[in-house]
Amino acid sequence: MAKKSEELVKFEEALKRLEKIVEKLEGGETSLEESLKLFEEGKRLSTNCLKQLTEIEKKVQKIVEKDEGKVKLEDFAPETESEKN
Repeated sequence: MAKKSEELVKFEEALKRLEKIVEKLEGGETSLEESLKLFEEGKRLSTNCLKQLTEIEKKVQKIVEKDEGKVKLEDFAPETESEKN
């Protein structure tokens, strides 16, 4: 299967690049044109990261120990506000 140019960048790499983009934009040393290009790249990276997190969230499972000591895998369900209290 051929790799697409839009193929997902590794999550950690995307975060590091996003941090560098933010630093550059906050530094205020970039031209308007360069700032726009950096913003567009940041938006793509952000979307990439969100997509990966969503996919991982679907796959995450937690291990629940049963009464007999058996281990059972269950789909991960984040706590709701009422469960936290």
